[in-house]
This record gives sequence, structure tokens and C-alpha cells, in this order.
Amino acid sequence: MKPTVVVLAAGMGSRYGGVKQIDAVGMHGETLLDFGMYDARRAGFAKVVFIIRKDIEHDFRERLFDRIARNMDAEYVFQEKSSMLDRAQLEASRETRVKPWGTVHAILCAETAVSTPFAVINSDDYYGRKAFEVLENHLEGVDNDSPEHAMVGYILENTMSREGSVSRAICSISDDGYLKSMVENTQIEFVDGKPVSHFEGKDISLSGKEWVSMNFFGFTPRAFHDFRSYWNDFARDNIREPKKECLLPNAASQIVTSGDGRIKVYHTDEKWFGMTYSADKEIVKRELRKKIETGYYPEKLWEK
Repeated sequence: MKPTVVVLAAGMGSRYGGVKQIDAVGMHGETLLDFGMYDARRAGFAKVVFIIRKDIEHDFRERLFDRIARNMDAEYVFQEKSSMLDRAQLEASRETRVKPWGTVHAILCAETAVSTPFAVINSDDYYGRKAFEVLENHLEGVDNDSPEHAMVGYILENTMSREGSVSRAICSISDDGYLKSMVENTQIEFVDGKPVSHFEGKDISLSGKEWVSMNFFGFTPRAFHDFRSYWNDFARDNIREPKKECLLPNAASQIVTSGDGRIKVYHTDEKWFGMTYSADKEIVKRELRKKIETGYYPEKLWEK
């Protein structure tokens, strides 16, 4: 059973200052997601499901989706702030909520489009071909109801931006390579040259050697039950909050701490880069050009 890739592409891009999901960084107008989908297809993933906002549908199709759909099985679903809310919740959040409800909410919007074990990725991160290969191999070895999930971990100092703060889930990993817990730290930045997390009103100094999640997970469809439960609890407690988000790393951690499943942590020596801030675009273009010049990618990714 070939796995699916689910792409979190409904973000607002407030720090970037634009719709980074479809911003061109390749030599022939390719987006960062083009390179991710190229690697995913080569690794053996059979299908991609993009989660987007309705307001970017036209540009998304024109600048990315139609090209991807000519080269692999692809579809997209919408995440809106009203998705999965009942009438009372809609009324309670109508005047305060501007953006969608975060990455768990996004994944649940894609549930009906996913029928196999699946990977989850961000739209603005470069993960590397080897990372796709190791996660695809794991997902091909599990069935739909397996409690054995997975993630690819990265070292914090290799995922920081000099342009400002980043959001990373800091992981605790057992000696046998399984996740014990992880907590999303939504504001980690360099302070006097060292990483510091501004977390729940405290400034926490970090070494930079911590293992972190970059939202590159592998789940079986069994996880949707856990995500629905986590989302229901979140919505009950936060429906009137204007900015709080239901975050995937925290929900995944609860799968582990509740005993409902395990998450195997894989590591990769691939170099991460991403598009959190507008200044990151030139870095991404430069890194991709290097890979093209060495033959890692063809100059033009897709033949059609």
C-alpha cells in the first residue's frame, strides 16, 4: 500500500509577507513544494493531498497544483476558520477569529481524502530526499490501524533563522529511538548568539543540540481518531480565543503519552532550509541552485 503525502499549505504567511506556498524559487518558476513533491514521488509516495485556503485556490492551481497533478495523483481540500465547527462554535468565534485553527484542524479537514498511511509536511520547509525515503519506507511497512507512527527529527541549531524567531517542537526521545514527549515552542530566536525559547512567559536557554520536530510526521489513519479527540477538547476550551492554534506536535505527543500509539524518531543528515521570512527566499534559491548545479535536481523538474 503506497502512502500519501499531506501538505499543510493553508498558512497565512504573516511573517513572510505573502503567499509563500506558491512563491517561485526554482529556475523555471518552481515553488519549494515542487521540489518536495519531486522527492516524494521518487521516494515512492503515490498521492499528495494539499490543504489550502479557499481564497488562494485560483493562484494555487495556476502556479503549482495543475503542474503537480500532471505528474502525480493530486487533490486539494480547504481549511477555513469555519471548518468542523457546529453552529454554537461558529457564533462564539465569529467576531474574534480571523485565521484557521492550526495544524490539527488542518489535518482533520483532509481526513476524507486520505485512505492510506500518510506523511505530513509543511509547505515552506525543505526536508530533503533521504528524509522522504526513510519515512516512506516506514509507512509502507504498517497497515491502516497500526499504532506505529513516525517522524523525522532535526537538530535545532540546523533549523534556526537569523531573520527572527521560529516555531519548533522540542522532543524527548527514549534510548530505543521512540518519542517520549514533545512540546511546541512557538518563539525560539537567537539572543546574544544563542537560541532562547520564549515559552509561557519564561525565557529558556537552549543548547541548540535539541532534537526538534519540523512537522515531518508519518501517521496511520488510526491517528485521525486521536486528532478528533484532541481537537474537540481544544475547541471546547479555546473557541473564543482569537489567536490560539491547535498544534500537531502537541496532539502527536498526546498519542504517545496517552499510550494509544508510538512514534519512531528517524534522523537524517539532510540540510534543512525554509521560507519563514521574506529574506529567506534568496537563501532557498541559492541552496536549490547549488543542488541543480551538482545534478541532484534537473534544471527543469517536470517534463510537463
